[in-house]
Amino acid sequence: MACALYAFPQDGFVRELSGEVGLRHAGDADFAPATVGSLVARDTVVSTGFRSSAVIEVGSATLIVRPLTRLSLAEISVVAGAESTSINLQAGRVRVDLRPPAGARAGFSVQGPSTVASVRGTSFEFDTRGITVLEGAVSLRGARGAPVMVRAGGESFVDANGRIADPLQNFFQALSPPAPVGVGVSGETMAATMPATTGMGVYFTIIYEQ
Repeated sequence: MACALYAFPQDGFVRELSGEVGLRHAGDADFAPATVGSLVARDTVVSTGFRSSAVIEVGSATLIVRPLTRLSLAEISVVAGAESTSINLQAGRVRVDLRPPAGARAGFSVQGPSTVASVRGTSFEFDTRGITVLEGAVSLRGARGAPVMVRAGGESFVDANGRIADPLQNFFQALSPPAPVGVGVSGETMAATMPATTGMGVYFTIIYEQ
């Protein structure tokens, strides 16, 4: 029973890379060039340069690290058969594909400077402020307002007031033709139709729902 509850540390590895990709392992002062097969252990920092990317396998998850991104692996472990992985996204953008084997349990979380994304078996892109859901469904909660469900093909973000933008409204707004030149728009209408920007320090949580 004691062995079944023990947390077994896991490691990831670089499956593919393009351009300049650096790794800084725990205890190292400087980055070293990554190569295919390089070990990515806990507290390893991954940094990609301009027009550079990396594909990293970590347990049941595949990370596609986009250009100009810096992230670190905070946790990679298996406890009682349940896989748990957490990364800190300091800058840039990452795609996460979580594909646990049938019957297995796996959790994955991404911690940004002001956001957290937690998933269990889905696919999404995250850039510390907004999300694009590729598969599955994600419930977003901001500092204010009710949670908003974003399903596959949808995207959303937190606005300056701490509320989550309605992904359906975003979709239809993108399909609407631009207003003719010279047509006046009221301040209220403009506020409702213009895309909002994310305020500094705003925190919201992303939780995957089956």
